[in-house]
Amino acid sequence: RVGMPQGVVMRHRPAHFLHLFASNGYAAGYYVYLWAEVLDADVYAAFKETGNVFDPEMAERVRKYVYSSGNTEAPDELFRKFRGRDPDIQFMLEKKSLVAAS
Repeated sequence: RVGMPQGVVMRHRPAHFLHLFASNGYAAGYYVYLWAEVLDADVYAAFKETGNVFDPEMAERVRKYVYSSGNTEAPDELFRKFRGRDPDIQFMLEKKSLVAAS
């Protein structure tokens, strides 16, 4: 028994994930998707922290440091300018209900 909640059914067996490890290219691509989820959840948390997920000042910060900065600086530096720190995986883990919300 895996111990999953009754409403969650086993959809994937370990063999379904074999393609992730069959080549370096696919595994790297999958990692990029996960990292994008980390960034997405952290940016959304920034909006939630304002008390207004449609906060215009926060939206302007995202536009300035994320969307319109393009390749002008290293992406990690742009994120630090936006958030004032490195990305935090905690928000993605909370979004996926892998840890309790802080």
